Amino acid sequence: MRRLTIWILAAALLGLLTPGPAYAVAERRNRTEVVGGVLARDADFPWVVHLSVACAGALIRPRFVLTAAHCAGPTGTNTKIRVTAGAHDLKDPQAKVVNSVYVHRAPGFDGVTEGRDWAVIKLRDSLDLPTIRLSAGGDDFGTFTIMGWGTTSENSFAAQRRLRTAKVPMVADPACADAYAKAGYAFRPDEMICAGDVRRGAVDTCQGDSGGPMVKRAHDGQFVEIGIVSWGVGCARKEYPGVYTEVSHFADAIRKAMDDLDRVP
Repeated sequence: MRRLTIWILAAALLGLLTPGPAYAVAERRNRTEVVGGVLARDADFPWVVHLSVACAGALIRPRFVLTAAHCAGPTGTNTKIRVTAGAHDLKDPQAKVVNSVYVHRAPGFDGVTEGRDWAVIKLRDSLDLPTIRLSAGGDDFGTFTIMGWGTTSENSFAAQRRLRTAKVPMVADPACADAYAKAGYAFRPDEMICAGDVRRGAVDTCQGDSGGPMVKRAHDGQFVEIGIVSWGVGCARKEYPGVYTEVSHFADAIRKAMDDLDRVP
């Protein structure tokens, strides 16, 4: 939910929007598309998926997608999300399309800036595609790769047909906390991780990128998911780096959710 306005749009599409002060701030945004990025190569990121609720996600098991809680709606079987996978071009006739059958949203999620912004989506059918593993915490530093089909500027609502990607440096927790304290928000370093160019701005996730993965190559050369696109103030502003759900903090809970959902018909 990098841009709160996008969360509102996604919630309206799902019929889930309810009044609440946390989402009345138009400046805060859900993440849509990558600002300052380039088109991803066809062979890159085979585990990234597009969600029909103007969000993205990552295939972490053949039948499970990890995304943001603010994209997923309430826990249960009443939310149907269409997942497009296996293609960076959303109009590619070879793309695989499968619907959700169950959504598990992080227990205690109470608004994007409050943390716990993750959810697991169980698909109707397994996808025969590569999956990405969750970070164990040892790689949560340095420069990360972001991606998405969202908007390419803060004031745009035009989502992209083709996947875009960019690189962003990690921002230290104290610097991120100070930046968001000035805007009236509490950064939670145990649950969140910040990334962005605080000297120049210009590179970031934006509306429509919410729920997508922020990744890095681990020591074995394989990508791991470091963060989930969550929230921020504006898009690509140097004063406000992007805020991502820190996957390593919730990895055990995410795996347990998938194990539990495996027992759900």
